[in-house]
Amino acid sequence: MDSSIIITFAIPLFFGLILIEFFYGVVTKQNNYRINDAITSMSLGLISRFVPILGLGFQYVVYKAVAEHYNFNLLNGEEVWVWVTAFILYDVCYYWMHRIHHEIKVFWATHVVHHHGEEFNLSTALRQTSTGFLWKWVFFLPMFIIGIPPHIYVSVAGLNLVYQFWVHTEHIGRLGFLEYIFVTPSNHRVHHAQNEDYLDANYGGVFILWDRLFGTFIDERTDLKPVYGTVKPLKSFNPFWANIEVFYQMIFDSYHTAKWSDKIKVWFSPPSWRPDDVSSLYPIQKNDLSSFEKYDPEISLREKIFTGTQFAVINIMTVIMLFNVQNYLYAEIIAIVLLVVSSSITNSFILDGKRFGYKAELFKSIAVLACLNLGYFSSSMSFFVMCYALFTLLVSTFILLSRDKNIISPV
Repeated sequence: MDSSIIITFAIPLFFGLILIEFFYGVVTKQNNYRINDAITSMSLGLISRFVPILGLGFQYVVYKAVAEHYNFNLLNGEEVWVWVTAFILYDVCYYWMHRIHHEIKVFWATHVVHHHGEEFNLSTALRQTSTGFLWKWVFFLPMFIIGIPPHIYVSVAGLNLVYQFWVHTEHIGRLGFLEYIFVTPSNHRVHHAQNEDYLDANYGGVFILWDRLFGTFIDERTDLKPVYGTVKPLKSFNPFWANIEVFYQMIFDSYHTAKWSDKIKVWFSPPSWRPDDVSSLYPIQKNDLSSFEKYDPEISLREKIFTGTQFAVINIMTVIMLFNVQNYLYAEIIAIVLLVVSSSITNSFILDGKRFGYKAELFKSIAVLACLNLGYFSSSMSFFVMCYALFTLLVSTFILLSRDKNIISPV
């Protein structure tokens, strides 16, 4: 459902609008971008695009089987009304998919990634999950059963996701009568808030009508500013950990609870529920909004420049591959995917202020150069990858040597 070419072609537009919003915030002294939060959001977005490219999951097989053997052919056509109906039906399915992903933990585990960000800006829209392929697709099966052609489905899914990008901003206020019909920045700010009065609301993708109809709409209040992020903070900029954290917690709780019924209930309970015996032995600290502080480890300007530069390089590399994916062998795509993912993870170590971050960069750079020598990267990408690996190798080596020198030199 996220495999539409519309998404790929929208990526340059997304990054352009992010830059515009950033500079607007700086000029108006309302900047709400932090490099650690923004890089993490955009890295998660890049990584999420690899899922359809690698063909992970079996949703496409199921969709094809349903379209061929269980298709009622009620809307099988190219007329404008079919497209409009498909667009509306997709948003209804999206509402229920989104709502259930907030109400049942095993679904929440694949969606929580989008809510970890403690800033709310256009980069937050790119903070997408890489595990949604596990069961997100189930909620859209009715569209294939009634006969929506696959190419129309893919197109309206792409348009729906593109629409959702612009509502992730604090710089647009209320929009009058549009608030009653469409998802807007105002009512989507409520959706991303962790304030108790704002929790579990405003699930629509394009239309807010479904929330008003099914009783999940909450209006943004002038006296209650949204506090963004999750009630249980992630406290990490690691994209890998962001994608598996709730899965890990469910496995942990299921293993340690004594009651067999609770071992199963853990997976299908509301996201905040935990077995009594486990929660008493292994308590989890949740945010106290009266003293809430954003997760923002202190790092130097040098580290901000390095992590920003590294993200820019892997971003360019990813975009080049996305627009030329037909020219790459599957093994070559996997090589680039592993490089981008590993670089995003080592970058996160530095953003998290981990002392071993540059050591991880050093080992990664050596491994990349070794893979280059073995011919794992395509000829068209190899020179670019070599320059990148040499850059990270030299920088990490220089910083590690200068750090050791500072340790042994007298004060």
